[in-house]
Amino acid sequence: MIRNIVVVGGGTAGWMTATYLKRTFGDRLDITLVESARVGTVGVGEATFSTIRHFFAHLGLQERDWMPHCAASYKSAIRYADWRKPGTHFYHPFERLRSVDDFSLDEWWLRLDGDVESFDTATMLIPALCENNRSPRFMDGSLFASRLTHAVADIGEQRAQFPYAYHFDAGLLADFLRDYGTARGVRHILDDVVEVRQDERGWISAVTTREHGDIAGQLFVDCSGFRGMLVNQVLNEPFLSYEDVLPNNRAVALRVPVDVEEQDLAPYTTATAVDAGWIWTIPLYGRIGTGYVYSDEFCDPEGAERTLRAFAAPDQPELEANHIRMRVGRNRNSWVKNCVAVGLSSGFVEPLESTGIFFIQQAVEQLVRHFPDDRWDPGLAKAFNARMAEVLDGVKEFLVLHYRCAARDDTPYWKAAKSRPLPDGMAERIEAWRTLMPEDTSIYQPFHGFEGYNWKIMLIGLGAQPPAARPALAGLDPAPARAELAHVRAEAARLVDELPSVHEYLRHLHS
Repeated sequence: MIRNIVVVGGGTAGWMTATYLKRTFGDRLDITLVESARVGTVGVGEATFSTIRHFFAHLGLQERDWMPHCAASYKSAIRYADWRKPGTHFYHPFERLRSVDDFSLDEWWLRLDGDVESFDTATMLIPALCENNRSPRFMDGSLFASRLTHAVADIGEQRAQFPYAYHFDAGLLADFLRDYGTARGVRHILDDVVEVRQDERGWISAVTTREHGDIAGQLFVDCSGFRGMLVNQVLNEPFLSYEDVLPNNRAVALRVPVDVEEQDLAPYTTATAVDAGWIWTIPLYGRIGTGYVYSDEFCDPEGAERTLRAFAAPDQPELEANHIRMRVGRNRNSWVKNCVAVGLSSGFVEPLESTGIFFIQQAVEQLVRHFPDDRWDPGLAKAFNARMAEVLDGVKEFLVLHYRCAARDDTPYWKAAKSRPLPDGMAERIEAWRTLMPEDTSIYQPFHGFEGYNWKIMLIGLGAQPPAARPALAGLDPAPARAELAHVRAEAARLVDELPSVHEYLRHLHS
């Protein structure tokens, strides 16, 4: 078995990698993490996928162990504002759609109602909790799904679809994981890498640091961010851009402080469509993370910063703006020779569906599943690369849907976003969805974190392609579906009355 691992780069990617590997293999692995004090991290990855709970569970951590240290809050959904037209919104929650007589409730809703403005609150519970800033947990810590009186929703502690994710300060999480990792034996070196040494095969043998000299290893993990210090700069692995199909290549971010005693915490990320892109709003415990994701073809950095400040912090000109040039796409291969790229050095598909940390988690989990021994079987790297390419390419296609199918077309940016080419096979899928809504069998097939219900929620909510009701439903009794829609309304109203606010619950957690 390979025993000596060197992680180059810290931040969320580096410390998630180091702690996950250490927790998995224990003392059978020697792990060294090298990071520079002079190289900052992007640090905008503050919203997550619901699968992040598996990472913390693997480390043996409960929410009370880490959330108070990371300004963390809950994320039950993404609220899409102004994507159909200004003044409208809908929720994309962590909630599978219910079924009646083997047909999804959204299909029945199309047959019985079809009002795009209300589809999310009519068919799912979580949008009502979001509208009222409700915590997903009761004050005793129990999950809201544990008290459903009509238990048909696919929500629960052990279900694949967990009903929430998290917002957190990425820098504070990296610090927390650094302390967790070093306490368990991860060697931490704060130094600059000045040279990368290779053997006669071109494999990496060591990284040379300014103060600590050579740090040798058998397997190197590149967590150096968009630079791709090892995988791109040293091993010359080609980078495959997604900019042909996705419009955005830049972002500007602000950290907006708020008074924690007066803060009204929303349990969702907001993505607000604006003239040349969209603005994220992420409520943390004690501050707001916000940023404008845009295309420099339609907006310059100065204009983007002015727009963001006017939107998020008009009375706080002293806040420092962080401008980011995004490298959107993926490496042809993320595992090259004895180097595995994790995080931004592997690939990135813009932060619209909070997939950045999901990609990190996927890469580390897949690395464990495909971990090599001294034989370095090339089939392990080949399988790893296939899984990571599929995940990134699938999320790319899901995000393309957002821009292609958004009803908004009132600026040159939004018009142009709809005219970009589509990934292979996507045009046929979109055409098929004019007749039948997306299902697990009619979306991008390899695992990419999203299911058929995610695609149909976005297709309905974005509003550009009016979905049709299935003709078969006209021949079925609608009474059970009407009763189920009434159950959703009643269940949601009861939960809104009984659940604490997010702020109330987090104050309790912090105390």
